[in-house]
Order: sequence, then structure tokens, then C-alpha cells
Amino acid sequence: MLNFSRRAFGVSTLALAAGCATNSGGDSSSGASSSGSAAIGEFGLDLTAGDTSVRPGDDFFRYANDRWLDTTDIPSDQRSWGTFVILGEKASRDQRAIIEEVALAGGAPGSVQQKIAASYNAYLNTDAINARGLAPLQPDLASIAALQTHEDVIRLMARNDIPTNGPIVAFAGLDARNPQRYIVSFTHAGLGLPEREYYRRADGEANRAAYVAYIERVLTLGGQANGAAKARAIMALETQIAELHWPVADRRQRDRTYNLKTRAELRAIAPNFPWDAGLEAAGMGQATEVVVRELSAMAPLAQLFLATPVATWRDYLTYNLISGSADVLPSAIDDANFDFYGRTLNGQPEQQERWKRAVDTIDNVMGEAVGQLYVQRHFPPQAKAQMLELVENLRRAYAQRIDQSPWMTAETKVVAQQKLAAFVPRIGYPDRWRDFTGLEASADDAYGNFKRANKFNGDWATARLWRPVDRGEWNMTPQTVNASYNSVLNVITFPAAILQPPFFDPNADAAVNYGAIGGVIGHEMGHGFDDQGAKSDAQGILRDWWSPQDVAAFSEVTGRLAAQYDGFEALPGLNVNGRLTLGENIGDNGGLQVALRAYELSLGAREAPVRAGLTGKQRFFLGWAQAWRSKYREEALRNMVMTNPHSPPQFRVNGVVHNMDTWYEAFNVQPDAALYLPPADRVTIW
Repeated sequence: MLNFSRRAFGVSTLALAAGCATNSGGDSSSGASSSGSAAIGEFGLDLTAGDTSVRPGDDFFRYANDRWLDTTDIPSDQRSWGTFVILGEKASRDQRAIIEEVALAGGAPGSVQQKIAASYNAYLNTDAINARGLAPLQPDLASIAALQTHEDVIRLMARNDIPTNGPIVAFAGLDARNPQRYIVSFTHAGLGLPEREYYRRADGEANRAAYVAYIERVLTLGGQANGAAKARAIMALETQIAELHWPVADRRQRDRTYNLKTRAELRAIAPNFPWDAGLEAAGMGQATEVVVRELSAMAPLAQLFLATPVATWRDYLTYNLISGSADVLPSAIDDANFDFYGRTLNGQPEQQERWKRAVDTIDNVMGEAVGQLYVQRHFPPQAKAQMLELVENLRRAYAQRIDQSPWMTAETKVVAQQKLAAFVPRIGYPDRWRDFTGLEASADDAYGNFKRANKFNGDWATARLWRPVDRGEWNMTPQTVNASYNSVLNVITFPAAILQPPFFDPNADAAVNYGAIGGVIGHEMGHGFDDQGAKSDAQGILRDWWSPQDVAAFSEVTGRLAAQYDGFEALPGLNVNGRLTLGENIGDNGGLQVALRAYELSLGAREAPVRAGLTGKQRFFLGWAQAWRSKYREEALRNMVMTNPHSPPQFRVNGVVHNMDTWYEAFNVQPDAALYLPPADRVTIW
């Protein structure tokens, strides 16, 4: 089955990030050339949040954040709460103000203002959505009901205007071995639960039962007969699909998941599978080559697809259509969707207010249109200049760390330095904004807007196959609180919304800022040299540029880091997956080392002042810990550990600092401390 969706493989994101200010000359109260008061505390640290009765060497995350963790409740409409989510909420409010001004003013027919207003107002109008009932769905339900053959199913799956799913999906993305072009890639999918282990683990039986009940409820609310029997059949099918999926950690392996095939070779994988029909229906029929990611899974999944009766696929697609459209369908369906995916899987007690979800919808559909207005109001031009200066400070520090690496050979260091020099930083917002001409939106048709937006963005993504690579294309909007690295383009991206306290404050102490945004910059640069990003060279080409000696040394040191994180227990009986999270852990480990070196370089020959009894290096580490302050509901934390390549925040703090000699010195951490590692056991990669 083919579903052609816009994906961003090869892009590593921070998920919860950190911030910093510029001060190339020394450690001052401002940390930058601007003047004013820090937004947090006297100099950028919230000194009321920690607990000095906790020894820093026992739990540095708690030492920095314990009082906040013990006294802060997660809001009822959130799965987690902390710096990342708090800034995300602020960005949502900022966007709401912009969108509602636009909505109030309206706009000329066909203008981007009219499209924003119409989309927002239609999404908010739940009375109209409820009054229409299932009527908007009927043409799509009829299309599914009319399917007679497996080729019919494939052709419907190739549509990008309605939500579909299936065991094999395709998307248009950058070619990792030829960054000058886009290419069609195939990967496996098809699951309604977050990841294959949800279908396999003994402790997941309650979630599986709840999922079957949810499928039945959705089908029944969607006007389908025999919902219980169909739900059991859909669950049985998804369980078979899950058994054929690769483990989530294996899917990170960029060399294993790059298998270039001609169209003839693609057909040979499963000769009876209608590959050509799907590509043709999706507008990808001209493709002469494709990349197959999980190659060993493709033939079994294709066989499963063909062995499954069309009637079962009709029920499966009907369920996916209704569930995937839930937020623009009657409230009973929307509530059922939240009850399972929000409450059951993530422990979130209450649904978010409709306006927040409307803002998210606009951001997903035409976020850059709102982003243009957002940066005008919330991202001063000097912030971009300061960030660029910081990036160059970190680049200089990273170059020194590479040169000083004891395990990398001289020849490979030369190529690594070339890659570092070729990094392109993207700060705040894109240089060229996306054009939304052709997108249509109606103020009284939420479901129609949903379909039209899916088709517009799906067609746009597919059309990239036939045009030159756009190196200026961003993978996130300016109002996104995150940061990323793209290994194929060799670019690092810091949207405007992440560049504010506690991540970036031009009036904060330089030590705090280097520990926060400096650590983030180093983290994103580090993705170019993590276990997967390092497989691409300075031009972004996926190839072997390391000597065998370097590969062996790198594998040894990163293997020790993975083993450390394997030992971290997030919940009773559930440990962090050190291989799944290895790339992000390398980014954190190396990024904070590099940020520390950049901070040291910024001081020159001067001593950092002591503030509130804290040395500069103590403030540096506390800046990192403060940036990762957050707490999770148990269900959401379980979901994260099982599916997410990022470690939980407490381990992104404790797991990093206990590998850094300077941290031991800064806080006088002795061998009796819980986090203490003997020097020989500390992992230093960069």
C-alpha cells in the first residue's frame, strides 16, 4: 500500500532546546552587547527553582530544578510541562493574536489573509461542523466502499487529500547519496499505535484492548455496521504489520536504510504488488529510481497486503479516514479520538481549547504565512546577528575539539574540519517565504479545508521531484520552539521562537547563555558528527569518509555512551534505549563540551566573576539544567521512551554532566556521589 506523505528523514531535531547570548569579549552581566535586565532572575538563572539540599553529584537535574518539579503541576490540557512547552504556549498565544487580527480584518478573496481567516474561523465553528454531521465524509466513504481490487486500494492510497495508512508508504525527499536531487523513498508504516512494541510488550495489553475499543467506537460513530468485528480484524491486521516492522532503533541506520533501486528492481521485490499503479496515481510515475528503506521488510509486507482481502482493507481505510479527520468531524468523533490518543496513551486529562488546536492547524497548513508576521513582532533583527556570532564562536570551539580528539586520525580530521566549515546556519526565518497561491479555504467548510490543504501540501511536496533542490527550504516554521540539523543539506536551523529566555537572552549572564543556547548550537552541530550524521560528508553525501581505524574507535566510544543510557531507568521496568537515543545523546554530550570550550574562549585571559556565590562554570552547567526543566505524565513518558530518539530531560542533564571533568571540578563531586564516574569511564566524543 502506498501513502505519499511529506516526511523529513535525515533531519535531526532537538525536541526540547536551549538558548544563549553573545559575548565574544568576556563574561559580563549582560552576556551580550545590548543592555538591560535579564528576563529570569538577576542574571538569567532562576535560583528559587533548585534545592541545595540535593547534592549536585547525586542528581544535578534535581539540584537545579527540584523545588520547581515538586511545586509545579502539569496543566490539565498538557502531556508534559517545562521550558519547551511553556515557550510553545507563548508562541501559540502570539500566533493567536496575529491570526485573530487577520481574521477580524478579513482580506481580499484569494489573499493569504483571507485563507488564514477562513481556515481559522471554519475550524473554530464546531456548531457548523456538528450540524453537517457525517455528510462531508460521504463522498470519501463511497470511494472506499467502491474498492474492488488490490490495485484499486493502492490507487486510493496514493491520494493525498484524505488520511490513509498502510504497510508501505512512499514520500518525496532529498537523495542522501545525491543531494542535488529529490527522490521517491519507500518505508514501512501502517500502525495506529505509536510503535511496533505497543503490539508486542506484555505490559501493553490494556492499551491494545483500549485501541480495539476505540476503533469500534470510531467506526460506529462513523455510521459503519459491525464495528466490533471490524475492529478486531483491523487490530489483527496491524499486529501482523507490526511483526514485520524493523525495531525503531534499527530504522535510524542511514546506510542500511538507503537502498537505491530502479523501477524494474522495485517490481522484482514483489512482482505482484502494484507499485507502478501507486506511483502513477500519486503523480510520481516519471520516477526512474527509488530508495527502499527497510528493504528486508518490503517483500513480506507486500505479500501481506496481497493476502489480505480487499474487504478488510476497505474497513481499515474507513477507520483511518474517520480517525484521521476527527478534529473536523462531529464532536463525538473528536472526543473519542482525544480520549484514546490523549488520555489513554499519554495521560492528558483534558483536551486543549479549540483555539490552540486551530492555531496548530494553521501552523501545519500555512505556517510560513503567519511566520512572516510573527518575526516582525517577536524577533528583532539584532537577535539574528547575535546568534550568527554565537554560531561562529561554537564553530571555532568545535574545530579545536576536533583537532584535539585523541581517537580520530589526522587524515579524517581534515575531512571533519571541511564539514564543520561547510555548515550553513539558518537563524530565525527563511530568506524566501513560501507561496500559498492555489490553496483555497472556505469560512464554513472545515472538512473541505482539511482536504484541500492536504492536497495542496501533498502536491507541493511531490512536485519537488521535478525541480532543483531548494537549499533554502525550511523544515519548520519560525514560530516553532525547536532546532534541527539536516544531514543531506548540512544545515543547522534555529527558528525565531526558540531564541528567547531561558534559551536565548541578550541581557543574561554569558555563562548561563553559553550553557543554554550554546549547548543547543553545539548539539545541532554535533548531529553532523553523531553516529548517523557522520555518515555524510561536507556536501551532505552519504558515503564512507572515515578510515577503518576511526570507525572502530568511534564505535567503541559511542558504544560506551549507549551502554550508559541503557542503564537509565525512566519508569519501573522501562529503561532508556541507548541505541535509539544515541544520536541525540552524542549531540548533547559533544554539544555541551563544545559550548564549554566556546565559553572559555570568550573569557580570554579574564577570570569569570562570581555571582550569587556561583562561579562562571557553575552558572554554565546550571544554564543547561534550567533549559531542560520539565516533567511528564507517566503515560507520556512511557510513550516517549518507547518511540522517541530523545532521552527524557533528566538524563539529558545528568547523563551529560557526569561525563565532563569540568563539572566534577565545578561542584566538587566526589566518588561517593550517585552520579560519579571514574575518569576512565567518562565518555568524551568531541
